[in-house]
Amino acid sequence: MEEKIQKCTQRWDTDTYEAIAVEVLEAIPFEYPGSATEVAYIYPEFTSVCPWTGLPDFGTLTISYIPRDKLVELKSLKYYLNSYRNVGVLQEHVVNRVKEDLVRLLDPVSLTVKGDFRPRGGIGTEVQADYRS
Repeated sequence: MEEKIQKCTQRWDTDTYEAIAVEVLEAIPFEYPGSATEVAYIYPEFTSVCPWTGLPDFGTLTISYIPRDKLVELKSLKYYLNSYRNVGVLQEHVVNRVKEDLVRLLDPVSLTVKGDFRPRGGIGTEVQADYRS
């Protein structure tokens, strides 16, 4: 007897890029411009979703930068990163989008965003995007 294999067609709704809350990002003054201070924020609870299936992606984002005259206010950064929670976005695009948004906000000397995403389908992903002024 031939068994039929059912394909899973389940899909969860996803938010679009418009749900990314760029407007919550705030900059605060950096009192030591020109000091070549490197700042790093590590966010081990980043989540977004696969744009095709809506299944969750989990990862650690590391944002490191040399500020010119502004820092990102941490509560606003947390709200911004949490706004990705249900956004259907590729992991490679997350890292570049975060980099672009923070460069626009801060005008840093340099900025790097690294994403270390948990395996999905047996493959983990590491992505890095760099900005140098």
